[in-house]
Amino acid sequence: MTDPEQLPLPLPVRSAAGRADFFVSDANRAALAEIERWRDWPQPKLVLTGAAGSGKSHLASVWAEMADATHLSAQGADSAGDGPVVLDDMPAIAGDHGAEQAVFHLHERLMAAGHAMLFVGRAAPGRWGLVLPDLASRVNAAGRAHIDAPDDALIQAVLVKHFDDRQLIVPPNVITYLARRIGRALDDVADVVDRLDRAALAQGRRVTRQFAADVLDHR
Repeated sequence: MTDPEQLPLPLPVRSAAGRADFFVSDANRAALAEIERWRDWPQPKLVLTGAAGSGKSHLASVWAEMADATHLSAQGADSAGDGPVVLDDMPAIAGDHGAEQAVFHLHERLMAAGHAMLFVGRAAPGRWGLVLPDLASRVNAAGRAHIDAPDDALIQAVLVKHFDDRQLIVPPNVITYLARRIGRALDDVADVVDRLDRAALAQGRRVTRQFAADVLDHR
């Protein structure tokens, strides 16, 4: 008979995006170091780049917490107050004259006041497609930090975190197996853990290596 205490239960998911939950590996170590030295940036502005699912939004949130900054989508720049700010998804405003003007004016206001800015996008700023020359030149003058695609060490650490968020304890061989099977984006980790959690709850089974294989192979 299966021990009911070993079965997954529908417990609430807890999640966090602070510094303690940002796992460091070779893929993001340099970017984190640049973020942590933000008071020593040559200019009070930085561009943070990385592929989708690389963890750049999490790192931007870490900086927002450290700098007591407002974390906004670049589309919402006109709602920023007086103080440090993160502008996420900068490429989304490319070609939108009003949005680009809003970011430009925010930049001028914050730089004059000595407040820091963090611009976030996937590729380098030269590929964002900004059409307002004054804004493009200001952004291109910022420092740079880049997050590489997650490596195995980071994928495994994030797998453990997501299982822990769901209060699931899985054997190390499951973590190793999943890290080899799933994609290289941190979003893939969340999706896979969610699939396994749901399947385990539905079937009343533990998350073993064989169970994980069965779930991933079943589309």
